[in-house]
Order: sequence, then C-alpha cells, then structure tokens
Amino acid sequence: MDKSQKFETEIGGKKLIVEVGKFAPQTNGSCTVQYGDTLVLATAVMSDSVREDLDYFPLMVDYEERLYAAGKIKGSRFIKREGRPTDEAVLTGRLVDRSIRPLFNEQMRNDIQIVATVLAFDQENDPDIVALIAASIALTISDIPWNGPIAGIRIGQVDGEFVVNPSYADKEKSALDLIVAGTPEKVIMLEAGANQVPEQTVIDAIAFAQKQFTGIIKFIKEIQSKVGQAKSEIFLVPEDPIIVKERETIKQKIKDFIRANIDSCLFNGEKLTKASRHNAIEELRKKTDEHLITEGVDQEKRTKILDFFDEYIEEEISVAILKDEKRVDCRSLTEIRALSAEVGLLPRVHGSGFFKRGETHVLSAVTLGAPSDEQTLDGMEVAGKKHYIHHYNFPAYSVGETGSNRGPGRREIGHGALAERAIMPVLPSREDFPYTIRVVSEVLSSNGSSSMGATCGSTLALMDAGVPIKEPVAGIAMGLASDEKGNFKVFTDLQDLEDSKGGMDFKIAGTKNGITAIQMDTKTIGLTPAMVEKTIWQSREARLKILEVITTAIPAPRADLSPYAPRIISFKINPERIRDVIGPGGKIINEIIDKTGVTIDIEDDGLVMVCSANGESMARAIEWIKNLTREVMAGETFQGKVTRLMDFGAFVEVLPNQEGLVHISEMAPYRVNKVSDVVKVGQIVPVKVIKIDDQGRINLSMKRMAELDDKIKPE
Repeated sequence: MDKSQKFETEIGGKKLIVEVGKFAPQTNGSCTVQYGDTLVLATAVMSDSVREDLDYFPLMVDYEERLYAAGKIKGSRFIKREGRPTDEAVLTGRLVDRSIRPLFNEQMRNDIQIVATVLAFDQENDPDIVALIAASIALTISDIPWNGPIAGIRIGQVDGEFVVNPSYADKEKSALDLIVAGTPEKVIMLEAGANQVPEQTVIDAIAFAQKQFTGIIKFIKEIQSKVGQAKSEIFLVPEDPIIVKERETIKQKIKDFIRANIDSCLFNGEKLTKASRHNAIEELRKKTDEHLITEGVDQEKRTKILDFFDEYIEEEISVAILKDEKRVDCRSLTEIRALSAEVGLLPRVHGSGFFKRGETHVLSAVTLGAPSDEQTLDGMEVAGKKHYIHHYNFPAYSVGETGSNRGPGRREIGHGALAERAIMPVLPSREDFPYTIRVVSEVLSSNGSSSMGATCGSTLALMDAGVPIKEPVAGIAMGLASDEKGNFKVFTDLQDLEDSKGGMDFKIAGTKNGITAIQMDTKTIGLTPAMVEKTIWQSREARLKILEVITTAIPAPRADLSPYAPRIISFKINPERIRDVIGPGGKIINEIIDKTGVTIDIEDDGLVMVCSANGESMARAIEWIKNLTREVMAGETFQGKVTRLMDFGAFVEVLPNQEGLVHISEMAPYRVNKVSDVVKVGQIVPVKVIKIDDQGRINLSMKRMAELDDKIKPE
C-alpha cells in the first residue's frame, strides 16, 4: 500500500512539491523534490557499524545525472549508458557536500552516503538547488544525527532587481549567479559567478537570499514533524570510565604544555616556510613527548594520546589570531605573503604566466586554437559548445608528497572550474576573438589557495598570449578565527596551519571593478552577516594589491599574438551560398582543407573563420572561398575557362562552380559559323559579364573586350 505523503510550498513564485514514502523505502531517509517539472530523488543512508580504523568522518555525497531525465540518449555510437560523471555533476555534488558537511559531528565514524538523482529535468529549473533542498529534507527526516535543516537558493540580478531561482533564460541576462546555503542567521556555503559585480551588491544579494530561508526552513520542519524519525545517538565505542578519565588527564597535560611552550616554539620569529613551521611543530611534539615521560606516561598511552597534538596546535594558533592578532609568520591580519608575477617563461607556447604567493606557485599556459577545437558538451543539463577551457593539475609533489597521477579528482575539477568561472566575464566576445582558448594551470607548489593562484596565473598567461581580456582578474583566499561566543577575526591569505576548526576558506576573485567569482565553505556552523561583509570588503583590498603586481609584470594584453599561434581571419558570405563552399558530402570544403592545410569553420549566419599558422595558405583558402561565393556583377571581366561547347555558344567558368554563357553572337566582332572555330574546351579566354537575368544566369561576351580584336581570329 502506498503510504506516501505530499507537501507543498512556494519559492520564487513557483511550487515546490515534496513527496515522502514513495521511493527508496530501505534508506534512513528519502524524498523527491519537484520544482517546475524538475524532479530530484534524494536518499540518505548510514551504516550500522562504526569504522574504528578511521581518523576522519566518512561522508560521501553523489549527484547523479540521468540522461532520460532530459529526454536524451548518449551521443556516443558505442556507449549509451551514463558513465563517468560530467564536470557539472561533480561540481553540484561538491556544492551539496560543502553545504551539509559542517552540520555533522566530526566524531562520527559511521559511513554516511547522500545520493541525489535527477529523475526529470524541464530545462528551465536548475536541478542543483532542488538537489540541495532534497538532501536537506532527506537528512532532516531521517534518524541520522545531523544539526539541520538548512535551505538553499539561487539569486540572480536582472535589470538591477534580484530574482529568486532564475530560469536558464533569466540566468543568461543576469549579472550575478549566486547560490547561498544556510539558515536565516548563518551562511554555510557560497558559490557565485558574477560579471564584475560591486561588493555591496553581492553583500545585499546574500542578505536577500537569507530572507527567503525563513519560509523554507519552516516548511522542512513541518515535514519533519509529520514524517520525521527520532535521531539516533552518535555511537562511540564504550570504554572503561577509569581509562577515559586517565586519558582526559593526559590530554590536559598535553594542552597545558603546548599552551606554555607554543610561543617560544612557533611565535619566536618569522616562520616563512611550511617546512620551518613543520620543523618547529615536530620539535614541540618531541618536547611534549619528553614531558609526558617525566610525568610517568608509558609509551603506548603517549602514542595514542599524541594523536590529539595537531588538533591542539591548530586550536592555539586560532586563539593567537583571535586574541592577539598574532600569526605564525608574523604577518598582520590583512597582509599578503610575498608576491611575484612573470610572463613569457615558456618558449614556443602561445602564452605563459607564473604567479607566486608565498609557497603557492602556479604556472599557467595558454593554447589558442581554431573555432572547431571547441569542446562539445553532451550532458543531461549542459549541451552545446565551450570555447574557453581551463584545466587545473595538482600533482602530489606540489605538497612534497608522493602519489600516482590518475587524472583529475573532484578537488581538481572544482578548483579548475572556480578559476575558469573567475576569468570568463572578462573574455572577449566570440565575434571579436573567435579562437578556442585552453588554459592549463600547473600547481608546482601549494600552501593556501592554489585555485586563486591559478586565477592569477591564467590572467598573466592570457595577457601574454595577446588575448584581449577586458580587465585583469586576481583572487585571494580569506580565513577566519572564531569562538563559540561569537568573537571572530577575518584574516587575509589563508595558509596551512590557519585552516582549522572555527575557520573558513572564503575565496573571492574579481577585477578592480567588482567580483567575478566566489567559493566559500566553512568549518563552523555558519558565518554571520558581519563575518561575510567584513570578508568581502577586506578581500577587495588584497585583490587590488595583487592586481598591481600583475599589471606591473604585464600592463595590458600584448598587441600581437605569438608567432607560433594560428591566425584567424573572419568574413561573411551569403548564408544561401554556404552549400557552395561545403559541396556535396563536404567534397569542396575538404578539398580546400587538404590542399591548403587550413581549418575552416562556417556558422549558420554565413560567418566564415579560416585558421592557419601559414599566411600564404590562409590567403589561398580565403580567395578560394570568396571566389566560390562571390556574386558576379554585370560589367566585371574575367579570364574564364571554357567548360562546354554547344551549337549556340560556349559555357565559360568565371569563378569556381560558376559558369556563364558566351552566345555565338558574342564570341567575336565578326560572324562565327561554328563555336569550335573560335574556342576549345579547356581554353582560357577573356570575357565580360554583360547581363545577369532574372533566373540568375550569367551572360558573357568575348567580343566586347576591346583587347581581343587582334587575339580572336578563326583558325
């Protein structure tokens, strides 16, 4: 018997319909959420057993696209099943993960998996917000311990007005694409792309989003009151109370010793490198171990208890920032590490940039290609062409570790997409710069926000390549130290030890005019409006300083492209003549490409783009195409080739695939008895266009060419 229940509310003028009990009955919690005709199933499952071998919280979040949801069949001829998640699916999964993760107890060791599956997609309402709300509801009504619910919403800005959950059509017109997750009081996750939007506008948009959360949270709690389960207790392995007490005593000894010695260890001078800080901490760890020996703690207990050492170190570093504005490398809270920017490092590549901020070093390289080099997208949600592509590589050696290189993971895809989003608003239009642009950012050393380093490196490389970007873009990661009483300090340029509990990783990129991208996640239960506003304005100061360094290295995009980059010449032809260039089965265009070595792209509106690194080949191809599509005009003269002889005259090819008739009466300034007396097939003869009739037929004359008087004689 169907025991499903439906619940409805309204968000942004559209119905949000939640159904519980219809699908996936063996989960801890599940629901479908429908917005318009977009429908997402969210499931939440927790394992019964505790993973005692883990030292982290095992949460998995998956977002599954189904092509049937959009009425599509996979384009591959050989593989029709959905395979590896698209980048869009990976990014949405990360978005949901970053929104819900902070509200779990990190001490949990039960496997928890959230799966959001798109069952229907109306191509109007984006499934990512629906998936976020569905995940929140599934967790809220389940017995899984979670400190929710939260709400999620997308804000656009069309004609200066904020729009709640804009459609795809509205997003195309919007200057801002902002996703906010959290509660009316706290922001837990931010994701944004913006067209150089002013900081105050972004702050206002976040506040506007939070106002919408009140009704959504109330709606979810009403669902919970009717179908929700009692929450399970967080299961920890039972221990002997005497052992627990003894362990807490030892932990306190560690805390007290660290607190008494951390200043002389970490804050006794500039620790400018990650290695110097690591060595100082290892020295303190050794001293702590020696102290425990003097306190009579045996080796087995010391080994187990010292696992808490790193946690206490991070806690003390956060306290130092919060109380004394003191950082381990002696920087002020608004100070950026040493900056460096270089361009043109790599020979033969089309453009390169090397950006350094402290120990974060990113080398970016640009490749310019023909329009046909663009990427074809064939996903459930995203389809079409992509002509700006950013790829981000994060090898293990960048953090001094070993590891196999098996392609990009979720982190690499996410960071690459953030840098790509930051740059896209300043790219030239396709009409002004028709190249396909690929940027690859190689993280050579990482210690704090390599994604923002990739953004800066991409800007340098693009300008070095001569890509006429509208403005240089820079980015910075902001950190936070906070306590349970609400005290907080925002600091600029987050690095290693500063990314701890009670903190955040708030990345903001933009130009001197405004913001182009945001990505924020937090290790708190959320940021207050005051924290968000302080961070955004403080980040602007840092961004302007970084932009100064970038523009000192290269003030503007180079006037000329690299000599190794292909050139593209664009021109328009009559769209009705496109078939004349293509030819039957592509015969003509393939012949042009084969004989000249160029790349040719033709748009439906008649825009032709010819790409080649060889100027002579390009000129030949352009002339060929123009001749194929040229509209012959009366009065023009040509050196034409005789193609056919008829009793009444000869057909002469004046342009490729364009023939005209020289009537026998127009062949010579005297009477011609036989056409073959004057011309032969294959002969090159001068002709003049005397008329183009109503049917587009070309009438030619040989006798009207004055210079022919002495040349045309009967044989």
